[in-house]
Amino acid sequence: MIRISGNRAFHAAESLAGPLPMPRQAALKTIRTRNGLIIDRGLVLVFPGPASFTGEDCAEIHVHGGRAVVNALLGELSSFENCRLAEHGEFSRRALENGKMDLVEVEGLADLISAETEMQRRLAIEHAAGGLSDLYNDWADRLTRARALIEAELDFADEDDVPGSVSDMVWADMRQVHRELSDHLAGAELGEIIRDGLKVVIAGAPNAGKSSLMNALAKREVAIVTDIAGTTRDVLHIDLNIEGYAVKLYDTAGLRETDEIVEREGIRRALRTVADADLVLSLAEIGEEAQRIFPSFAGKVLTVGTKADIHPGPHDQYDLLISSTTGLGLAELHQLLRDDLQARSGMLSLALPSRLRHRTLLADSLAAVATALASEDRGLDIRAEYLRQAATSLGRITGRVDVEDLLDVIFSEFCIGK
Repeated sequence: MIRISGNRAFHAAESLAGPLPMPRQAALKTIRTRNGLIIDRGLVLVFPGPASFTGEDCAEIHVHGGRAVVNALLGELSSFENCRLAEHGEFSRRALENGKMDLVEVEGLADLISAETEMQRRLAIEHAAGGLSDLYNDWADRLTRARALIEAELDFADEDDVPGSVSDMVWADMRQVHRELSDHLAGAELGEIIRDGLKVVIAGAPNAGKSSLMNALAKREVAIVTDIAGTTRDVLHIDLNIEGYAVKLYDTAGLRETDEIVEREGIRRALRTVADADLVLSLAEIGEEAQRIFPSFAGKVLTVGTKADIHPGPHDQYDLLISSTTGLGLAELHQLLRDDLQARSGMLSLALPSRLRHRTLLADSLAAVATALASEDRGLDIRAEYLRQAATSLGRITGRVDVEDLLDVIFSEFCIGK
């Protein structure tokens, strides 16, 4: 599908396909060069602005996807005056600039395009459809109304129709906004996990069965497995899909004291990966003590006893017993991962912040509201300024205010043609 957007879009489409169909009605047309040579036969649709994706006049030409056909059509379009190939995300950027989408919706569309799991798709749809934007806009409007009431009291205190005190009308609602912001921000970790994946790191001593577990969960040979200690020197990574959630699984170098330079670097990388994990699987061969404490990691650690096929019997010091050779315990491990994800997502709504940018600006807004509420001994004008700062931070999330410096970064995530 070739999309053309701009005030000369219909002229270009008509030059290639002849008389255009009624808006939003597909018509089968012969696509020709301006010299009359047939390129292909395909469907043509037109969408007059502003009721189009970009808010401008848009035309779509649907042709067969062969490279020669597409190249011939793009080449012919490029011969028109002021007609050029779109840049990354340019159609979405025009939609933003023409008020068809806001910044959160644009980011949601980018996430939807790259979504690989059901939960990623659902989270992206929530953002792209405007659910998150409606929430932020509502908070921003309430902050603006509070400021208006404060300024009305300051400027028109002698007027009969201006409330004599804003305390009851404003600060009770601002305390409610503070609670709502705080609860929403608490979901940021889950939003980032859904979008980016739960980071699960397999760690432990050499020959504890880490690489064998990685291969068993991946159902293919990802890591080299030998009886030689220290085989894994770097961090290996695979993506899993568990109940619609993305899980990023990392295999790391065995943790031990060593003078070997390359292995020491592998251990350093392993500890760095553990520090960034959401969940650590601490592996040890049954009979050995699992490592429960890792520097810089205060998150959840599951101790896993390995090689259960050669060490039968109950072993209470481990959270789980597995055998990568026979598959014993792997279903239980899968269930533990699923339970952990579901425990983290103990909510029905997916109106969650999913990017560091969202989290940072929400934290700024929350801090500003908290300061305004705590500054009872300061003037109303000062407290109103804190509310303005809070509203500005929310506005930067949706793109209402001062986000020009972010646009190039955000739209670079898109593919050509979107």
